[in-house]
Amino acid sequence: MADDANRATFLEIQGRMIEITGKLKQVQTQIRNKEGEKKRAFLTLEELKQLSDDTNAYKSIGRTFVLEPKSVLMNEQEQKLKDSEAAIGSLHSSKEYLEKQLAEVENNLRELLQQDPGIARQIMSMSLA
Repeated sequence: MADDANRATFLEIQGRMIEITGKLKQVQTQIRNKEGEKKRAFLTLEELKQLSDDTNAYKSIGRTFVLEPKSVLMNEQEQKLKDSEAAIGSLHSSKEYLEKQLAEVENNLRELLQQDPGIARQIMSMSLA
């Protein structure tokens, strides 16, 4: 009876670990994407700064290019840069939270294995079968 309870507990912990690991990978991917957006916005701003103030430049909208004043393009890129920085900050806090949850789940698993060493053998036999 205790073995069934421990096995159910293990499966629950394993499911939480898989779920948290998936979310963590997703957040890390989102952070990389936002950092890429931030870098593109920064580089575009640097290129726009080199142009004179009365210059018009083309902005890509899908397959179309629209002629816009430099000031409009600069404002758009600055906003993208700020938005990316804000998103990166919130994603980092999400990542820290998920890492704490993962550590907690790992501790729960470690405690379960220390509490019932027999379940470790059962788990190994399940993975070998």
